[in-house]
Amino acid sequence: MSASDPASKIASPGNWLANQPYLLLSVTALCWAGNAVVGRLAAGHIPPVTLSFLRWSLAFLIILPFAWKHLVRDWGAIRSHLGIMVVLSLTGIGGFNTLQYWSLEHTTALNTLLLQSAGPLFVAVWSLILLGARLTLAQACGVALSLTGVLVILLHGDLSALGNIEFNRGDIIFTVALAIFGLYSVLSLKRPRISGLSFVGFTFGCGAACLVPLLIGELLTRPMMQIDGANLLTLFYVAVFPSTLAYLCFNRGVQLIGANRAAPFFHLVPVFGSVMAMVFLGERPQLFHIIGFALVLTGVFVASRKPARAR
Repeated sequence: MSASDPASKIASPGNWLANQPYLLLSVTALCWAGNAVVGRLAAGHIPPVTLSFLRWSLAFLIILPFAWKHLVRDWGAIRSHLGIMVVLSLTGIGGFNTLQYWSLEHTTALNTLLLQSAGPLFVAVWSLILLGARLTLAQACGVALSLTGVLVILLHGDLSALGNIEFNRGDIIFTVALAIFGLYSVLSLKRPRISGLSFVGFTFGCGAACLVPLLIGELLTRPMMQIDGANLLTLFYVAVFPSTLAYLCFNRGVQLIGANRAAPFFHLVPVFGSVMAMVFLGERPQLFHIIGFALVLTGVFVASRKPARAR
């Protein structure tokens, strides 16, 4: 996707924002941090497949007016690469998010945030398997720094508390979800050369459609979602911010700097989650927050730097 891509124009009339991968990926992390908080609050009120299906159906309807003419123009390329496009829809849209919401019914926020920091490791493994790409020393050091920073924040500066964490069914489900999203991150580099709006338009719609069989099964076995203000507000948030906005930003960021260099931004998700806890739950910032945040940002900077060319 070039700087003149229509998705870039939607993001910024001057195309400036569309060429700022670090800012785009930071916005993505912020939106996904909010999605984890909202998803946890929705647990027990909106069944996971229902939440995922409605999220992507609404996101598809939001993006469709902007994407329609680009979908028509790019349909030939989409059809010739239909296999990879369906796989991307299944992994990054339908599979990952449904498993994430399901896991939030069984696990704690602390465990989820800890597991989130393993995202870059799955990207590195899939990059090695599918692309033959190895982590550079700088990327490995950056991942380690960021992971340390995340642990400092989540464990309140007491790394010995790590041994007291127990992993349950939800943790296993979320680990599988992260592995699936790592696959999506790497495979997205093999997408056809089409508009960013065409890409998200197709994957949003296809991902939602792939959930229909699971949705039918869920409706037959679980109580339906109640139509009330809280649930409608939840659906609005997940359809607009962690879906439409975040995926446009994430896909563009990966195209600009690659999956391995973008992966360390996963570590910003739990950092932003901690900040949200301070704002919405009244928690006061402490020294370990500052130290951990500095480590995460340093790790992201080190790992996402463009490697120097060999002379």
